[in-house]
Amino acid sequence: MARAARSGTRFDIAILVLCVVLSLLTLALPQPMRAPVAGALRRTVMAPLVTVQRGTEQWRVAWRESERLALGHDSLVLAAANANALRLENDRLRSLLGLGSRLQWGFVPAEALQATARPGDVITSLVLSAGSNAGIAMYSPVVGPDGVIGLVQSADPTTSIAMLFSNPDFRVSAMTADGGVFGIVYPHAGSGGDGYLLELRNVVFSTLLKPGTQIITSGLGGVFPRGIPVGRVVAEINTTEGWSRTYLLRPAVNPANVTSVMVMTPYRATQGVGNVWALPASAESAQRRVLGAADSLAKRAAALDAARRLARADSIKADSIKADSARADSVRRARAPGGGPS
Repeated sequence: MARAARSGTRFDIAILVLCVVLSLLTLALPQPMRAPVAGALRRTVMAPLVTVQRGTEQWRVAWRESERLALGHDSLVLAAANANALRLENDRLRSLLGLGSRLQWGFVPAEALQATARPGDVITSLVLSAGSNAGIAMYSPVVGPDGVIGLVQSADPTTSIAMLFSNPDFRVSAMTADGGVFGIVYPHAGSGGDGYLLELRNVVFSTLLKPGTQIITSGLGGVFPRGIPVGRVVAEINTTEGWSRTYLLRPAVNPANVTSVMVMTPYRATQGVGNVWALPASAESAQRRVLGAADSLAKRAAALDAARRLARADSIKADSIKADSARADSVRRARAPGGGPS
């Protein structure tokens, strides 16, 4: 085995020496003869090496192109993600500005400083970027364009802590949108990071609520004014109590997506909010009425135009009939004896 290794080494050395000698001979050749000899070597002895070099160069170019395309794809994905995040943030801020214009006074806008949480964790409190210096006090309602978020638990001069409706200590008096059914809203014991569900308890047993029924604040309790959306009924929860019913609610706001809030001052809360949160629905209803009126006018105009065309067609038909009748009378008079012109 050692002899075979030595013979292999000798063979490699011989090939190396031969290559060196051929290189020197090629360099020693006159200039007109170098190109033909080099071409012959590339086509014969050096052909495998040339093929390997060509493949290596192509692989290097393909690798660089693949890397460039991957970087471009990553840049496009990042730009799309940023654009989507900016669009969502703009929509939230636009909704918040709309809520501020409807409230008009007695509120403090604040940024919600979200704490880092693991996926699936329930957020029960938020740090707000405004405090007592801006007029925020303890138990001030914290709301958003979609409805109830929580209430202020403590207020420092420049920051405050908001207790969300997912907090086990949160309570709010609520009712149906038509004011026919009342109850107390509690956080649902089985709430998860994807649900933040609520419970409407102490509902009169003889009352049945359909899924999708909107629940709003009732104004009782002295914290939240009447008319702020809380959530919608999902289903009834079976309980051991025989004198009342409990319903599961889907909240109007998801705390995990809250970035900006409105904190109502205590005095503004006592003055009520009227139909501030009902205005979008009223506007939509008004828009439907306007569109309905426009459709009605368009239909009426189309009917008048059709009647006008029909009248014109009838008039043309009547004129044609008269002309045909006059022509027929002329022909009959001409054919009658002595019916020629006098």
